[in-house]
Amino acid sequence: MIILSIETSCDDTAIAIIEAKGGFKKPSFKVLSSLTHSQIELHAKWQGVVPSLAKREHSINLTPLLETSLQKAGLLKETKSKAPIPEELKTILEREPELLENLEILLPKIKTPKIDAIAVTYGPGLEPALWVGVSLAKALSICWKKPIIPVNHMEGHALSSLLESKSKVKSYKVIKFPAIALLVSGGHTELVLMKDWLKYKIIGSTRDDASGEAFDKVARIIGLTYPGGPQISKLAESFDPKNGTGIKFPRPMINSDDFDFSFSGLKTAVLYKAKELGQLTEELKKEIAYEFEQAVVDTLVSKTKKALIKFKAKSLILGGGVSANKKLRISTTEIVQKYFPETELLIPEISLSADNAGMIGVAGYFRSIKKKPVFSLSAIKKIKAEGNLLLK
Repeated sequence: MIILSIETSCDDTAIAIIEAKGGFKKPSFKVLSSLTHSQIELHAKWQGVVPSLAKREHSINLTPLLETSLQKAGLLKETKSKAPIPEELKTILEREPELLENLEILLPKIKTPKIDAIAVTYGPGLEPALWVGVSLAKALSICWKKPIIPVNHMEGHALSSLLESKSKVKSYKVIKFPAIALLVSGGHTELVLMKDWLKYKIIGSTRDDASGEAFDKVARIIGLTYPGGPQISKLAESFDPKNGTGIKFPRPMINSDDFDFSFSGLKTAVLYKAKELGQLTEELKKEIAYEFEQAVVDTLVSKTKKALIKFKAKSLILGGGVSANKKLRISTTEIVQKYFPETELLIPEISLSADNAGMIGVAGYFRSIKKKPVFSLSAIKKIKAEGNLLLK
């Protein structure tokens, strides 16, 4: 299958085209194109993502990304007919005027690309942002007469390690079941039990702040700019514990009997310590970043280890934006090597840890095998953005 995938769950506008084959037994994927437009600079001055601005940027940037993606994949063919777009598209895109305007220019001049389906993130995420991607998927489905595969964003993260960023197909990766997935990002921190392909049960989640959200908030406390995660990690990596003052932060819920997380109290502990210390020198910022990051990683890894033991997992999957954290990747690898040498460890490439459309295409491929993609006009109209969608 050749799948065009769309991702607009937050502030990254992404489109990818992948070629997938092998089914559940030997899945392999070839990336024909994968493009992402980041909005970090736009949202940085607000110290976080502004939904209305994210929505507007998606509307502006999706069509240029679509055209470039098709071109890079070798699927962009011009047509001489230049037929106008179907009237139905104007109804679907009535709330996305920028997107409609751009598509009215692009679609009449190109032929229907040789793709088999369109995969799109429909949740969870920021609903205004999600709706732009969903609306584009509907418009392309009607115009090109291609089925839609609605995809859960977190399922994309759970399967992102199966994708290679390079276009050349490599040996396929295997998920052995049961598997435990640690999904960590700015909006989610979840431990998920996967009993089989596409069968999920959330066994633990954060009761307040997600781990990525805590990184951003702590970064603001010590005077760093958005996004805070990479900056916290960079500071922490430059700190030598031998030069520390003995700052210690709690490992929240690390000894609880469940698999839930809580990072709000840890963030508050950092705030109180920063106020206590007063003017923060560069060395104090490094020490706070180091101890905070270590506290988060210790908690995540401890809970994950308990889950691996309880459910006798044969695979451990790491996914989500925070999975790019170097300390988390190293610590996760170490516990598997030391305590679970027979367990398959799947960690996505750094470039595939953040939100991307390629992972949505991978999830869409497996979904299409299990269930026939949505194709009828009535079914397409029923697809809607779901900001609080759960993984199940």
